Amino acid sequence: MGSNFWQHPLIETAGYFSVVVLCLVVSMVLFEVVTKYKNWEEIKKGNVAVSLATGGKILGICNIFRYSIERHSSLFEMLGWGLFGFVLLIIAYFLYEFLTPHFNVDEEIAADNRSVGFISFTISLGVSFVIGASII
Repeated sequence: MGSNFWQHPLIETAGYFSVVVLCLVVSMVLFEVVTKYKNWEEIKKGNVAVSLATGGKILGICNIFRYSIERHSSLFEMLGWGLFGFVLLIIAYFLYEFLTPHFNVDEEIAADNRSVGFISFTISLGVSFVIGASII
């Protein structure tokens, strides 16, 4: 098991997968902290707006890491750019809340306002494409 072992495509894929899943779990915990509602409790109750918003966050995070994997040959570079992209995604979430002063996004999503949940979904996913495209 020389240095070629770590460069085998199956090993690299398993490594990227493991790191991204761990980052996704950490990201979802951080989103749980910054939102006023409890994602998984609301989803269990059937709150579609929370499900849409959470699904958008998951897709957004995975999309950012997809771009990062595609553009970097080292696990550490991929991780660094992926985490930077995640921070930008959180900033976009706060901007969304700030730019809607007529209502509170978290309260509307917690109240199962599916329109707000869907816009949250599209913002997370859409912004992830912009972030991903800018990863160098």
